[in-house]
Amino acid sequence: MKNVIMNNIGLKISAVLISVFLWFFVASRGHSEITLEAPLEFRDIPAELGIVTSSVKTVMLTIRGQERFMKALNASNVRVFIDMSKAKAGEDIYHVNKEDVKLPFAISVSNVDPASIKVKLEERVSKAVPVRVSMIGTPEKGASVSTSVDPKTVVITGLKSEVQRIRYLTTRDFDITGVKDSTTESLELDTAGINIVPEISKVTVRFTFTENKT
Repeated sequence: MKNVIMNNIGLKISAVLISVFLWFFVASRGHSEITLEAPLEFRDIPAELGIVTSSVKTVMLTIRGQERFMKALNASNVRVFIDMSKAKAGEDIYHVNKEDVKLPFAISVSNVDPASIKVKLEERVSKAVPVRVSMIGTPEKGASVSTSVDPKTVVITGLKSEVQRIRYLTTRDFDITGVKDSTTESLELDTAGINIVPEISKVTVRFTFTENKT
């Protein structure tokens, strides 16, 4: 009787083990693994700092999941965050952990390359700079032009090294070809090619045309 009971227990244990093995086999067959490139997103940068350079802007992710979920995966579903809340001015190493990768349900990340990046941060500063009017063309023959700008100076904000090298801002080009009558225009400030933010985007310029006496 004892042998019969032991045999029954053995059969039940074997059945459980076989069931677990079959479940694992079926689940594994439905999985796939891919490598994709994802952009880095820097989160919670202190307001007084800004990023000057980063050793990389994207990382390669090796991710794994069930095929039916992987087929629906696209770049917009993948986010890689770097926590910058404790960052300080200067250059430092920041680690990219698997926990920093946000993926859809049932998909996991198995590798991140590179696992660390070098980021340089710099203090953000402000200063007032004068505004210059940019004119192209020539007024009507015999006329001269003078300008007045309101406001005459504008406060700009940006990374310290960028702000320090800027001595003035200019307006977008205004064509005075053939003009002889005085006019007032609202002109945009030209910030192309410079990484700063002016406190206002436009200034008011008064163009005064004077006929030269001969």
